[in-house]
Amino acid sequence: QRQLVESGGGLVQPGGSLRLSCAASGFTFRRYAMNWYRQAPGKERELVAAISAGGSTNYADSMKGRFTISRDNSKNTVYLQMNSLKPEDTAVYYCNAVPIGIGSDYWGQGTQVTVSS
Repeated sequence: QRQLVESGGGLVQPGGSLRLSCAASGFTFRRYAMNWYRQAPGKERELVAAISAGGSTNYADSMKGRFTISRDNSKNTVYLQMNSLKPEDTAVYYCNAVPIGIGSDYWGQGTQVTVSS
């Protein structure tokens, strides 16, 4: 069965860093674009970063220069390195897989990131 499992979230102080991981199984990982989204209480889910099957990346403006998305196809894993974290980054972070061509996209369960002193 297809599965996306996020990990690496937790409590971090403002200005700190976290590295999130999303481990994929049950599908051909290299044929999927991978995205990170986040959702804070009372706010809509928003795109944080995206990486194509070919490795090109895009970021929301507020994350540019602070966050880096990467993927390791040999490990079927996508990462989100988050630096200079702000309280406004507090949210549940989700990974999302989008196939090339036909097929459905799907989501992980999310991992909580809390930025607070």
